[in-house]
Amino acid sequence: MSARKRILLVVLVLIALFALCEALGIRQQFSLEGLKSVIVMHQFAGLLLFSLLFALGNLIQIPGWIFLAAAVLTLGRLWGGVATYVAACFSCMLTYLSVRFIGGDALREIDNRLAKRLLAGLDKHPLSSIIGLRMLMQTLPALNYTLALSGVRMRHYVLGTLLGLPLPIALYCIFFDYLAKVLHIS
Repeated sequence: MSARKRILLVVLVLIALFALCEALGIRQQFSLEGLKSVIVMHQFAGLLLFSLLFALGNLIQIPGWIFLAAAVLTLGRLWGGVATYVAACFSCMLTYLSVRFIGGDALREIDNRLAKRLLAGLDKHPLSSIIGLRMLMQTLPALNYTLALSGVRMRHYVLGTLLGLPLPIALYCIFFDYLAKVLHIS
């Protein structure tokens, strides 16, 4: 299958997943209150379900900050950050595996000068590139899809994700904790 067809297949699968979640009313469940209730449901099961919802949310374009805010408001700055870090890493890995399974390294086969230049930079410094991208864009779904389709090795993707997410998550935890105190949100 050609690279364009594989990319189209990835897009169609993601649109179908989005439409299914919309039709079933699942997207409306991604709210601060809904996610907070999932976390407090049961200690272990709640965090497992939180991680699964984060992964599904990432696939259907739900912004990661809502998960982080829910975790910080429910568990506090430290444990909310830890829960979000674990869930975000799980989400990124699941997205990588899913998109790579469907689309392979389709971006490598596209005949475009800009794409080739960007991929060459990624190839030259894969780990530092992914760490930098994670610090800037955290769990942005488009970043996950692009990296999965880029042909970057899984070990670089995993390590870059593990090392690139802690700083922005910590900063967001401080921000959301401060915002909750100022706005008297519990």
